[in-house]
Amino acid sequence: MLKGWKLKEIVLMSLFGVVFGIVYLLFVHVGNIWAGVIGPLAYEWMFGIWFIVSIISMYIIRRPGAAFLPETLAALIEVVLGHAAGPRLILSGVVQGLGAEAAFALTRYRHFTLPILMLSGAGAAIFSFVYGYFMSGYAALDPSFVILMLTLRILSGAIIAGIGGKYIADGLFATGSLRGYAIARAQKGDARA
Repeated sequence: MLKGWKLKEIVLMSLFGVVFGIVYLLFVHVGNIWAGVIGPLAYEWMFGIWFIVSIISMYIIRRPGAAFLPETLAALIEVVLGHAAGPRLILSGVVQGLGAEAAFALTRYRHFTLPILMLSGAGAAIFSFVYGYFMSGYAALDPSFVILMLTLRILSGAIIAGIGGKYIADGLFATGSLRGYAIARAQKGDARA
């Protein structure tokens, strides 16, 4: 999967995975507080935060696997740091990463526009929801509540991960630290980017 990758791309993708593994674990606690305030839909509103590394990494690196790998690594880091879900969380990261990667694969890794980034966040949301449906017993819930959960998760994925991921990556690009990556070639109008 890393064939043709430059070392600096692997390092950056890995760095993102580690940093966002820590961020994701912190947001579990934020979600717990939020759930205490508004109830069981709290996580659905903020699920996009748990998909964001895949969008940021892919938008910058633009290679197959650049969405899947950091999402999986972030889940692994969460487990190593003591996430209560344990190793099962790694499978969740794999599923989310596959959902995010799917949008870019559909374009054959040629389009990195805001709608595609939002589709990627929505894809991660849909994949994670299907996984959660079976693993967390959503079938026992009222169907209208399940539809509301799915809708909120898709919106969160598209807005927080898609739009937010682009905003963060563009901010990093503006610092000048991403000159040697595909995002910089795209900004210069290089057809290969």
